[in-house]
Amino acid sequence: MASTQTIQVPHLDATVGFELSNGKLDPAKPTLVLIVPFCATVEYYRAQLDSPKLTEKINLLAVELLGHGATTCASEHFTYWDSALVTLQAMQGLGVSKAYALGLSQGGWVVARMALLAPERILGILAMATSMDSESADSRTKGCWDPAPFASPFLQKWSSSTPNPDFVVGDDWIQPVLGLGLGSASTPAAVEYWSESIRKVYSGDQGRRRLRMATLNLAERDGLLFRIGDIKCPVHWYQGTEDPIYGTIVPQEHIKLFTGSSEAKLNFIEGGVHFLSVSHPKEVEEAIFEMVH
Repeated sequence: MASTQTIQVPHLDATVGFELSNGKLDPAKPTLVLIVPFCATVEYYRAQLDSPKLTEKINLLAVELLGHGATTCASEHFTYWDSALVTLQAMQGLGVSKAYALGLSQGGWVVARMALLAPERILGILAMATSMDSESADSRTKGCWDPAPFASPFLQKWSSSTPNPDFVVGDDWIQPVLGLGLGSASTPAAVEYWSESIRKVYSGDQGRRRLRMATLNLAERDGLLFRIGDIKCPVHWYQGTEDPIYGTIVPQEHIKLFTGSSEAKLNFIEGGVHFLSVSHPKEVEEAIFEMVH
C-alpha cells in the first residue's frame, strides 16, 4: 500500500511518499535511496526495508515517484525529470546530503537523471531491469517491449473532460501489468496484494488522472543515450535473464555508454524476472552491499 509518511518539497508543490528504514536516519551510516517501479509503492521494497542485515549497515530510503503511492503534486502533468528533482528535494528535506540510488525499471531512468542533475550528491547508482533508451523502434528489434499499443486504449479510456469520482482500475489493466512484472515469481498472494494496492492508490478521479499521467510518461519518455556518458559515479546494472520488458541485448549495449563513470559493469541474474527485488531478493541484497560502502 501507499506510504503513510510524506514530506513537502518546492518543485511542483509536491507531497512525496517515503519510508525510512528503522524510522530514522543514522548519520553514521551510508544511505541508499530506493526508487519504485511502475504502479508500485514503498511496499515493493519491503524485503529490503525489513532486512536486519541491510538496515544494520545502511539507511534505506524508499521513495514513491510522482503519480505513485502517496506522492502527488500541484500539476496534472509531470515527467521523469520532475520525479528525479522531487526525489532529490525529498532527500534534502530529510537530511540526506549524499546517497547511493537504486532504481528498478522506471526507477533506473530516474536514478540516472538524479546523477545527471546532482552529480555531487549521488555516490553510485544501481540500475535494475531497465533501459536507457526511449521506447524506440531500435530497442524493439533487440527484444524490448512496445508499450504504446498496450497503453493507448487505456489512455483514451482514462481521458475525460469531466470528473469521474467512481473511477476504478479494471483487471484488464492490473493483470497484464502484474504478469509482466512478476512473471514466474507470481503467486496468488502477491497478485492479490498488488491488485488491491493498485485499485486503492488509483481510485476516484484523482486516481484516474494520476494513473493516466504515469502511464503517459511510460509510453512517451525521452531517452538518455546521449547523456549518460556525463555520469561520473559508479554504475552497477543488474538484469534478469527472463525479463520480458527489456531483455538481455539492450543492457549489454547501454552499459558501454557510461563512458564517464568511474566504474560501469553489468551482471545478469539467472532466472530473474522484471521485478528482480521480488524474484531474487538475496541477489539484490548482495548487489546493494557490493555498491554501498
